[in-house]
Amino acid sequence: MTRRELDAAGITDPGLRAAYTRCRQLNARHGRTYFLATRLLPLERRSAVHALYGFARWADDIVDDLDRRRTPDEPGLQLTRLEGDLAHALRTGGGTEPVVRAVADTADRYGIEVDLFADFLASMRADLTVTDYPTYADLRAYMHGSAAVIGLQMLPVLGTVVPREEAAPHAAALGVAFQLTNFLRDVGEDLDRGRLYLPADLLTAHGVDRPLLEWSRRSGRGDPRIRAALVAAEALTRDVYRDAEPGIAMLDPRVRPCIRTAFTLYGGILDAIARHDYTVLHHRAVVPRRRRAATAAAGVLRVARARWHAAPAADPVALERKGPGHG
Repeated sequence: MTRRELDAAGITDPGLRAAYTRCRQLNARHGRTYFLATRLLPLERRSAVHALYGFARWADDIVDDLDRRRTPDEPGLQLTRLEGDLAHALRTGGGTEPVVRAVADTADRYGIEVDLFADFLASMRADLTVTDYPTYADLRAYMHGSAAVIGLQMLPVLGTVVPREEAAPHAAALGVAFQLTNFLRDVGEDLDRGRLYLPADLLTAHGVDRPLLEWSRRSGRGDPRIRAALVAAEALTRDVYRDAEPGIAMLDPRVRPCIRTAFTLYGGILDAIARHDYTVLHHRAVVPRRRRAATAAAGVLRVARARWHAAPAADPVALERKGPGHG
């Protein structure tokens, strides 16, 4: 399947094909929900999505690696090298790391704004020093770079039936919704890394602070105040999903099944958290395999209907170059 995806995308250079293949491997290994949804995209667009995921994963691993053999300065130095490698690749098409070469090629093919990568890397660098967020507004500022820009990077690849700027706020919101879901699911693991992404103002409203969460994580015991705070965090996240959902209808019909499937699967993580009574500090909530399979099967049916009813969509980059109003 990798060869068919690369052929469909018109990627012929052997080095580039190897770079994109590396990104696909990272997606398949680490982003199971995301990868499953990506299988529903048209063949020619999958490699670009793998490249965007692979680069984001590469940078995220630099800041999340718990390898104690590294010196305290090493993650920052690695990020600096990654920034330099990306800047060089965006200028020349080269790049030391395969994920960098692939994402630079994708940025060039689809006209993705370079500033979005700078914003992403700035948030990754913040993870090296910032361990908590006093307010939800502070967290949203961080998530602009760590999540919203991912949705905005994806938009040129996916294509829209409306002017891109109309769909952009919804694409950004979907990136934020996915990340808030991950923050809620992974709150215990993040505490183990010395980080807390649930904003302090939300926690304080329910009588929760970081020491209480750390006690619960260590002891395996719950507390009604923690449960109330997690319920509030879930409600906040579902609000962001509601902001994001109208954007799905603004996308190229052929990609809507993929995004709808991702939307449903990530929302299913919230369902799993509630089903396990918000015990995320002690157990990782996952969408049951049977539900993932059923959701994917429904996505396949939507793909078939989209291909049957819709004429082949124009190239999304060409549409964008025509300017607003030429949906």
